[in-house]
Amino acid sequence: MTANQLRQKYLSFFESKGHKVIPPAPLIPENDPTTLFTSSGMQQLVPYLKGQAHPQGKRLVDSQPCFRASDIEEVGDDRHTTFFEMLGNWSLGDYFKKEQLSWVWEFLTNKKWIGLPKEKLHVTLFKGNQDVSKDEESFSIWQNLGVSKENIHFYDATKNWWSRSGTPDKMPPGEIGGPDSEIFYDFGEDLKIHETSKFKDQKCHVNCDCGRFLEIGNSVFMQYEKQKDGTFKPLPKQNVDFGGGFERLLAVVQNEPDIFKTELFYPLIQELEKVSNKKYQDYKPAMQVIADHLKAAVFLIAQGLEPSNKQQGYVLRRLIRRAVMKMSNLNIEDYSQITNNIVSQVSQIYSQVYPEVKHIKNTTSVLNTEIDKFKKTLDKGLREFNKLSQIDGKAAFDLFQTYGFPLEITTELAQEKGLSVDKNQFKKELEKHQEISRTASAGMFKGGLADTSETTTKYHTATHLLHQALRDVLGDHVKQAGSNITSERLRFDFTHQEALTEEELSKIEKIINQKIEEDLPVTYKKMSYKEAMDSGALAFFKQKYPDQVTVYSIGNYSKELCGGPHVTNTGQIGKIKIDKQKALGQGLRRVYLKFI
Repeated sequence: MTANQLRQKYLSFFESKGHKVIPPAPLIPENDPTTLFTSSGMQQLVPYLKGQAHPQGKRLVDSQPCFRASDIEEVGDDRHTTFFEMLGNWSLGDYFKKEQLSWVWEFLTNKKWIGLPKEKLHVTLFKGNQDVSKDEESFSIWQNLGVSKENIHFYDATKNWWSRSGTPDKMPPGEIGGPDSEIFYDFGEDLKIHETSKFKDQKCHVNCDCGRFLEIGNSVFMQYEKQKDGTFKPLPKQNVDFGGGFERLLAVVQNEPDIFKTELFYPLIQELEKVSNKKYQDYKPAMQVIADHLKAAVFLIAQGLEPSNKQQGYVLRRLIRRAVMKMSNLNIEDYSQITNNIVSQVSQIYSQVYPEVKHIKNTTSVLNTEIDKFKKTLDKGLREFNKLSQIDGKAAFDLFQTYGFPLEITTELAQEKGLSVDKNQFKKELEKHQEISRTASAGMFKGGLADTSETTTKYHTATHLLHQALRDVLGDHVKQAGSNITSERLRFDFTHQEALTEEELSKIEKIINQKIEEDLPVTYKKMSYKEAMDSGALAFFKQKYPDQVTVYSIGNYSKELCGGPHVTNTGQIGKIKIDKQKALGQGLRRVYLKFI
């Protein structure tokens, strides 16, 4: 079974159970100030899990490309990556545990679909605590499906509970959460791929790290709401959120415990073997990092991201430079040959499903430009690093400022020498020189959930007014190319060739404030995508849309496809001003809008 066949089988299976396939969200999320990247399949569905009606209905399925910068340090074993696809299915107040577990089991074990050996599958459940009882219901369902008692395992809330804040005791009143049930594949007790002295004396279990067991899926049951008195009240409408690791499931289907030996990675590994003249088996961690980081970089660049010292661009820069460090460890000198070959391989693997990765020329240009910048100082920086017997924060900052070594790379190099880095002192030096965004240096890389605060809701609605006002003043060629909202401002990217004049900016600002003063109603309607386009509704031109969409109208002034939070009347927004503008290149402009 190929990767593309596996992905399609999953979507087809849940379509047969009444689910609608929804398109994936962009890797760089729109209008979510709490996270830099789409890091899970459920991220785009947060408003609907909270009760908003989804235009496609109550049963949804997709395959979502994800990026988790928080996993950068984990890459270098046989199962962790920063870029991955998450297979997901959801019930929005429709079916619950019985249907979900039965369907997942059918998909995994029925020979019509995946046909995994039943005896090799283990499941884990929430063992309960003082607030929420043991998940006996799921235990009974698994037993009725034929899972033996020996293959059902109970764990505490650190392993088998989901909520935004973590374990039940950390949840604030009003937050929803619930138990989950993870599924693991057993490669056999003789196959401990991480067998070292660290694990030899430890008892093996499904959640250990020896390599025998591989988690392939997790059904989350959003079942409870925490009350002010600390108790947990069952929700009237309970949701299901399933996430399955696509790369891991492919490895299991092919009975290969190392995901880097599947077709999603091995062509990249073979390119590294060829150029380095070294065997993968002897240099696995370094080659895994290079393959993962460059693949992730290809997808991020394909979505318009470029390396920088701020936010997402900083993460991309860190990925590329970390890959270069590992190439240096393999004594690879011709970096451009590696990047060109790997970009080509990624395009071949994924372009049928994700056509944006077809643009090889631009991607290799961005990669090689960044690598050339770093290469000029890499050897000098390494020589300087090797002179150090201790690495205080100032030394780490000097390596960053002079040689382009991100703090994380210096920390990693230091650990290899048994040294540590004073990160607090580094941050002080960083802030003093104002070389990098505080957001990036603070590590805003873990992902979060959509912010629906009052301020960001106002900004989100103002985005629609800004989009239409730009078209009114500049012309119908203007299309939204991206936006970002924080509690302090709205950033909006759009297609336009020239800088806006002061007169144009003044007109746009005046139109928006006029529509706010008119206190126009904000309404929405569900309709087909074709119907929405025929009605003249605007759409975010990079976004992929499902067959059924939600169209928001602001009086008779603005009509746009959207799924985010909105005010009910424009008068709730308050007066605005356009703060500044800048060029982004390639016929793109950016404006910043603030409340006054």
